[in-house]
Formats: sequence, structure tokens, C-alpha cells
Amino acid sequence: MIKAIVTDIEGTTSSISFVHEVLFPYARAHIAEYVRAHANDPQVTVHLNDVRREAEQDLDLDGVIVQLIQWIDQDKKVTPLKALQGLIWEKGYRERDFHGHIYPDAYAQLSHWHAAGIKLYVYSSGSVYAQKLLFGHTEYGDLNNLFSGYFDTAIGAKQAAESYRRILAQLNLAGKQVLFLSDVEQELAAAAEAGMQTYWLVRDATPKQGASFHQVNSFNEIRF
Repeated sequence: MIKAIVTDIEGTTSSISFVHEVLFPYARAHIAEYVRAHANDPQVTVHLNDVRREAEQDLDLDGVIVQLIQWIDQDKKVTPLKALQGLIWEKGYRERDFHGHIYPDAYAQLSHWHAAGIKLYVYSSGSVYAQKLLFGHTEYGDLNNLFSGYFDTAIGAKQAAESYRRILAQLNLAGKQVLFLSDVEQELAAAAEAGMQTYWLVRDATPKQGASFHQVNSFNEIRF
């Protein structure tokens, strides 16, 4: 029996185009200004030092900015970058420069599962802060009340089975009691290795022949 559902965001609950055509360009355009303006803020200073640690270089502020922009261009899943992007996106959400995109079928099913008493969680390479911002500023309103918790790369890489074992340990559930939803086959393989049930959201893509995972075009097709 499924007691909890863990969902990815990009390509799963939300369109890839929203992330790559709205969020990433917005962060890239504002990151230099933001870092210079907030470099002495304690929470930002921590992230800047983490950039230096991750880059394994004693970078000055300009060097940190260059490194961050390079990681954005390379779509790197680096924790301090994701944290800083979240802080920048907060401004965009609050000033209504954009809303967090949620597929209608994802909204409907997540609401249904929550009402049915199934615990919902998010696991994304975006920071927990960024996750809460996205779900907190959708065209459906604030959806954070649907979720019981959030996970990001602080718990581990999304394509590593150990990350999903850590999530199971935190949820205190057996793998067969947890359903993981994603649009990335390697993430599904890692979750399955940890014992989780899985569904592959292929959305507008052509289903892959001979795949090891259930493939669906929308949340409406998920059955358990």
C-alpha cells in the first residue's frame, strides 16, 4: 500500500520550459547584481564560501560571480548555486514577474492524494527554498500545504540509490510504501534500486520501448 509519494518537479509537476526559459535566465540576469548587493549578508556569505569550496579555489567576489554564471550555463546541480538561485527567484515571485508553473493534472492529483491522506514530498535538484517558492506562487495559489516535506541535493545526488535510502529512512517507511515520480530514467532506476515504486512521466515525449518503468503522459494515468 502506498503511504507516501515523492515527486520531482522539472518535467514532472512543472514544465521544463518554465525552468529553462524563465527561471534560469532570470537568475543569470540578476545573479551578479544580487551577489554584490548581498555579499555581506550572513546567509549569502555562507553560500559564497561554499562556491569557493566547491570550486576548490580562493576566489574573489568577481571570481565567484564568474563561477556561478558558468555553472548556470552548464546547468550544474551545485548546492550553493541552487541556494542563491532560490534567493533571486524569491524577488521575481514576490514582484509577480512570473508564477510557478504547475501542470493542471499534477495540481488535481496532488490535491486528491493529499485529501486521501497520502503524504506528499518533493525531491528536486533545486533547493528546498526554491521548491517552496515555486509551489507557493502558482496560478492555483499557495500549494505548500499539500506537502509534508522537501528534499534537495543536500540529501544526495538524484541518480544515486543511497539518496533514496536516506529519504526512506527519514520517512520511516519501507520502499514498497513509497511511490517516486520523475521524468528522468536514471533517477527512477536509483529509486527502484532503493526499493521504491516508480512512475515515469514522459509528458509530450514518445514512450520508450522496452522500458523497465511504467510510463504515463500525465498524473491522471497513475494507478496504485
